[in-house]
Amino acid sequence: MRNAPTILHLDMDAFYASVEQASKPSLRGKAVVVGGLGPRGVVATASYEARVFGVHSAMPMAQARRLAPNAAYLVPRFTVYRAISEQVMALLRELSPLVEPLSLDEAFVDLEAGGTAWDEESARLSGIRLRADIRAVTGLTGSVGLAASKMLAKIASEQAKPDGLVVIEPGSERALLAPMPVRTLPGVGPATGDHLRRAGITTVEELAEAGEDELVRLLGKAHGHALYAMALAHDERPVVAEREAKSVSVEDTYDVDIHDRLRIGLEVQRLADRCVGRLRGAGLSGRTIVLKVRRYDFSTLTRSETLRGPTDDPAVVREAAARLLDSVDTTGGVRLLGVGVSGLADYTQEDLFAQALPARAAEAPEEAEAEVVVERPEPVERHWRAGQDVRHAEYGHGWVQGSGLGRVTVRFETPQSAPGRVRTFFVEDPALEAADPLPLVSDPSRPPARPGRSSSDRHGAPPRTPEDDQVSSDPASLPNSWSGAEAGEATSRP
Repeated sequence: MRNAPTILHLDMDAFYASVEQASKPSLRGKAVVVGGLGPRGVVATASYEARVFGVHSAMPMAQARRLAPNAAYLVPRFTVYRAISEQVMALLRELSPLVEPLSLDEAFVDLEAGGTAWDEESARLSGIRLRADIRAVTGLTGSVGLAASKMLAKIASEQAKPDGLVVIEPGSERALLAPMPVRTLPGVGPATGDHLRRAGITTVEELAEAGEDELVRLLGKAHGHALYAMALAHDERPVVAEREAKSVSVEDTYDVDIHDRLRIGLEVQRLADRCVGRLRGAGLSGRTIVLKVRRYDFSTLTRSETLRGPTDDPAVVREAAARLLDSVDTTGGVRLLGVGVSGLADYTQEDLFAQALPARAAEAPEEAEAEVVVERPEPVERHWRAGQDVRHAEYGHGWVQGSGLGRVTVRFETPQSAPGRVRTFFVEDPALEAADPLPLVSDPSRPPARPGRSSSDRHGAPPRTPEDDQVSSDPASLPNSWSGAEAGEATSRP
């Protein structure tokens, strides 16, 4: 382990929720929950205001709604999160060539490798500058931990939350770790934690006192050795600049089990196309196509097929996934479907179309591909999702607060504006369209974006109530009469 706290761990504070609050002025200081909004959805991130009510990530969304019924519930906007993450990672790479991203909002940095820090004072100054740069570039806050190892740097960033900086001085590690629960250490999950608790070990100090031999007996050789070393504050893991992706995949959980075999097939094709989109976006191709099916009884089946060479052709992936689906019994219904590609490469073998098609179809690939297109149903109604960016021809930029009963409610505001006004429209209103997100920090060379002007309602929009004309700071929510309708699921017209 090093003699100076030159390993930095950055963790953006409640990242997804903070991005939504920064882009939607009416949600600042309010409880915000981001995740799947269906009955089977889970929480991706909760703002600190929502955490007060006990809401946390990975919690079922239905439980979160019971704990915080007045919070704003929004779908994730991963395109926005990725763009902001790239800005943050670029700032980290200015500090050092050794940056190890763990997720969109978390990374380790080896400051010593970049010549940015060599002792406690220089490391602290680097952390202070980084937090200031992140706020200036993104408008968001991040917590920074500095220590002599990755494990301790991550513990320090947890102590720094939210919006803080903590430095663990060399020589103080053992005293700091001693009273902490064993779950604090990397590699100690719920199962290992319960196993240790039954053996009378609940803190890191008790873990160290148990001795290496006892931990090997309890947990096995590899895990026991590693855990004992960490209990003594020894962590020699280096910061690894490149974490190579092993697979690319997408999956959807459905609010209601799907029984219709034709629809299941169409869903698999749609997921295959999304997967290929991510694959191409990363400049990759892959050899192994993987299908994941979770059935009505929660049993999960995985099927895979390895091609002769890597591909990023959507037709190849669709056909392979369809063949894999043929081997799965979906009679009782499915609750989750997923399509993935592994065996990744950074090139594509161009002549793979025939290998993913049955012999008859391989003779006429154009006809096979045309059949797939014909089977796709045309959308019958525009879908609006809570949190989605939109633009109205008359009112300007806004975001969807909710949708149901053939109507969509939009709040018109931008990241640089005051909390905006609320308007309600028919879901088919031609003046309303999906829009690109606006930057969280305005370009100093241009004036800040502003919401569209307020004027009389367009012809054909539902009647406006006096409440519509008030500038409200209430969280995104739907009227009680709409509480059972998910965004985009309206089935009736006013």
